[in-house]
Amino acid sequence: MKRTCLVVDDEPMARRLLEQYIGRMPNLELTGSLGNPLQALQQLQETPPDILFLDVQMPELTGTSLLKVLQKKPIVVLTTAYSEYALEGYELEVTDYLLKPITFERFVKCVERITHQLAAPEAKIAAAPPSPTAPAGPPVSEPFFFVKDGTKSVRINFDDITHIEGLKDYVKIHTEEKRITTLQSLKNLLELLPAGDFVRVHHSYIVALRWIEEVHRDEVHVGGGTVVPVSDTYRKDFRQLIDDRQLK
Repeated sequence: MKRTCLVVDDEPMARRLLEQYIGRMPNLELTGSLGNPLQALQQLQETPPDILFLDVQMPELTGTSLLKVLQKKPIVVLTTAYSEYALEGYELEVTDYLLKPITFERFVKCVERITHQLAAPEAKIAAAPPSPTAPAGPPVSEPFFFVKDGTKSVRINFDDITHIEGLKDYVKIHTEEKRITTLQSLKNLLELLPAGDFVRVHHSYIVALRWIEEVHRDEVHVGGGTVVPVSDTYRKDFRQLIDDRQLK
């Protein structure tokens, strides 16, 4: 099955490169290549593709601004020459981030990641947002774990964790006293953490229930006022979890 693709980039050479790459992939089909983000917004609303390759820096409307106004998003891959946009992109729940100049090898890896995502069992369940609470994982004998931090291993107590932030292939574990960045995935951590004590509120964030101070529609305050975004995907189940604990 071929996946339809739309390329949006104001640089003609960048568009042509992606057009060539897409043409070399037997499972991809190019349905549009646009340099005007406003025209792209209209096409995305009328005939959304399976995959959107989107430049960040464009006149009139940036790629990230386009994503913020887009109600129904396809699979999104951001393309840019500036790595500092990576975190903002993942906060907008993009699937991948291609740094220009984009090599064909890196493009192929991106397509393979998307293919695996679409083939995953959970991706086949239509309109079923994942539950914010983790399924019961293997029994935990001790209320802590160790993570690699450079050349050393650091002990992290479950009760000390305020929230966990996903950074592509890494996670940043936040406590009141320290921040540890380690090579790990949010999914793996959520399965390890005690079920019911932690909740996923965003593609890039897990928060500890015991550290929640305030809950707003689009954000939650944890651990001394740190603000963590709540995305549409997780909002309904998260609000239900809070409502169940609300005094009537």
